[in-house]
Amino acid sequence: MTWVLALVVLALGFPWGAALVARRLALVLPPREASWALAGAAVLLAGGTTAALVGLFHVPFLAALERMSLAQVLAEWPAAVPFAGTAGAVLLVQAVLLVRRWARQRALLRRAWQLAGEGTGDGDVLVIPAADVDAFALPAYQGRPGRVVLTSGTVRTLKAGEREVLLAHERAHLAGRHHLLSAVVDLATVVHPALRGLRASLAFHLERWADESAARVMGDRRIAAAAIARAALAGSSHRRGGAYPLLSAVNGPVPRRVEALLRPEPTAPRGGARRAAVALAGTVVVTAVAALGLAYGLHEYVEYAARRLIGAE
Repeated sequence: MTWVLALVVLALGFPWGAALVARRLALVLPPREASWALAGAAVLLAGGTTAALVGLFHVPFLAALERMSLAQVLAEWPAAVPFAGTAGAVLLVQAVLLVRRWARQRALLRRAWQLAGEGTGDGDVLVIPAADVDAFALPAYQGRPGRVVLTSGTVRTLKAGEREVLLAHERAHLAGRHHLLSAVVDLATVVHPALRGLRASLAFHLERWADESAARVMGDRRIAAAAIARAALAGSSHRRGGAYPLLSAVNGPVPRRVEALLRPEPTAPRGGARRAAVALAGTVVVTAVAALGLAYGLHEYVEYAARRLIGAE
C-alpha cells in the first residue's frame, strides 16, 4: 500500500506548496485577478483535502459493501482502521470548526448592523457616533441592502474630497461583493492550515482592488493615495474593519497600498505571471488528481482484496 501513502502525502502535503505559489502569483497580477486567484485556489485546495480525507474514512465501509470482515481488512491492510479513524476525526473537527467560524461571521455581521442602527443615513451612507477615523463596508443582511459606514470622527477630520475617496473605496467593496470572497477563504482556512496564509494575502489584494476602483472614480491616483494615507494616519489602532465582514479602507499594509497607487495602474499579466499561473494551476491539479486517485484507488483495492479472498475460499 505504498502508493496509498504516496497519494495521501500528495493530497495533504501539496497545499503547502500551492498556497505559496498562489501568494507569489497574486503579487504579479492586477488586484482583481489576484483576489479571484487566491479565492479559487483556497476553494480547490480545501476541496482536494476534504476529498482525500473522505476517501480514507470510507475504507472500512467499502470493505463492508464487499462483505469483508474487519479482521480481513486488517489482514490485507493493517493501517486501514487507524487511517480511517484519523480521517474521520479530522473531518469531524473540521465540521465543528466550520460551523463555529460561520456562526462567528454571522455574529459579527449582526453586531455591525446593530451598531449601524445608531447612525444617521443619507442614501447608502451611514454615519455612526465615534471619535476615531474609520470607514467600512457593511454587507447586506436579512433583506437590508449593503451600506457604507463612516464614523463622525471621519466626517470631522477629513476633507470632503478625502471622504469621497473612502466612500468610493467602500462602495467598490460592496459592488464587488468582496465580503463573500473574504468569507469563503476564511472558511477554507479551517480545512487545511496551509491555507491560512491566503487570508492575509487576499485581504491585501481586496483593499488594492477597492483602491484602484476609488482612484478611477476620482480620476487622480495621487489624490486617492493621499486620502487613504491621511485616513490611516488619523485613524485609531482599534478599528472595526479590516476583516470579514467589515472591509475597511484604513486597514492593512497601508504604506504598500499607497506606494502602489503612486505607480501607474496595473496592467494585464505578462510572461512571468503566466508562468506563475501555470505553476499554480499545475499544483492545484496535482492535488485534485491525488485526492481523486486516492478515493478511486482505495475503492479498487478493496474490490481486488475481496475478489482475492473469495478466490482463496
